[in-house]
Amino acid sequence: MKDSMTLPRRHMLAGSAAALSALGLAGWTGSARAQQAAAPAAKPLPAYAGWKSPDALIVHSSSTLETRRSAFGTSVITPSNQLYVRNNLPAPDAAILDNRDAWTVSVEGVKNPRSLTLAELKTLGVETVATVLQCSGNGRGFFPSKPSGTPWSVGAAGCVVWSGVPLRNVVAALGGLADGAAYLTGTGGEKLPEGVDPLTVLVERSVPVKAMDDALLAWEMNGEPLSLAHGGPLRLVVPGYQGVNNIKYVKRVAFGSAQSQARIMSHGYRMSPPGSKASPDQPSVWEMGVKSWINGPLADKGPLKPGQVLVHGVAFGGTRAIKGVEVSADGGKTWQAAKLIGPDLGPFAWRQFALPIRLEAGSHVLASRATDTAGNVQAEQREENLGGYNNASWRDHAVTVSVA
Repeated sequence: MKDSMTLPRRHMLAGSAAALSALGLAGWTGSARAQQAAAPAAKPLPAYAGWKSPDALIVHSSSTLETRRSAFGTSVITPSNQLYVRNNLPAPDAAILDNRDAWTVSVEGVKNPRSLTLAELKTLGVETVATVLQCSGNGRGFFPSKPSGTPWSVGAAGCVVWSGVPLRNVVAALGGLADGAAYLTGTGGEKLPEGVDPLTVLVERSVPVKAMDDALLAWEMNGEPLSLAHGGPLRLVVPGYQGVNNIKYVKRVAFGSAQSQARIMSHGYRMSPPGSKASPDQPSVWEMGVKSWINGPLADKGPLKPGQVLVHGVAFGGTRAIKGVEVSADGGKTWQAAKLIGPDLGPFAWRQFALPIRLEAGSHVLASRATDTAGNVQAEQREENLGGYNNASWRDHAVTVSVA
């Protein structure tokens, strides 16, 4: 994995602003920012995330915070205080951050297995990569079947910058992989409830061992020490894979021939057909597919005035870069090529896109459709499944605006 983060944050923001200027809409950024003040969250922020922006977030529960669609703006990086939160177990006590360098992670399935402190990990190298972090249930709220779980719209996602040691460096320092490694398994350090089988609640996920090539053990996000809300002091980051595979408070990394037996792996996050029961033989929620959505204009500000408007949004391709994005103003009947704006931060980051169009009086369905560098085109329809996972449907993510 190459260092994908080559621009400081001020250049990322300037890049997006310059792109808007080139589109003839230089004044749009400031006015849109002024219009983005969303209503305060209906529920208070949980204590571990009390530093976040309440105006930018929807608080579904103490463990699920969603970024408002109107809060994404046009810069590439999602500010940490606006990034969504999803926890499968309550966050650990904040005391685990008191001495970050003393945090330990055990590494198994290598020729010289041992535990390493965060301080030791920092001696093995550092890389920085921008990735899309997305909950696998992002878009669940569009399923008519109303699957159980948080009814996310588009805000269980963001694009952030991680810094940490490449996992491949750690493996090399410990003599390389032991024979038979087919899966990389990460185990979280959350406190488990008493009186239950640990495997029923343990946050432990396995991904194909090829993911090691790009994976990080990260201690920074967006240039700051990793917060408790986002898995600090140490998180396993697997670029291009759905968020659940990016293990918070990581205490164990193991390589082996089989997937974890924890229920969150064996039965959770499986692409189970509607009406079935989840089982280990069904596809697991691993790599993200090609996806995009529009973040403006939105209907929450009332009718638009006839004339030119800027349609803008984000697009990403999981483990592949975005090649292009098309925009439709008539619900998918016709399409126009949008312009990718702002800096390209690598294949795992999202790209902002923009297209100025003219809208006449009436109702308009605005949609976006992305294509990745392998030629995969964003699907029109969702893949129906029991858990409401992996929704990349451009039709579901379309927005309707009125012009008067």
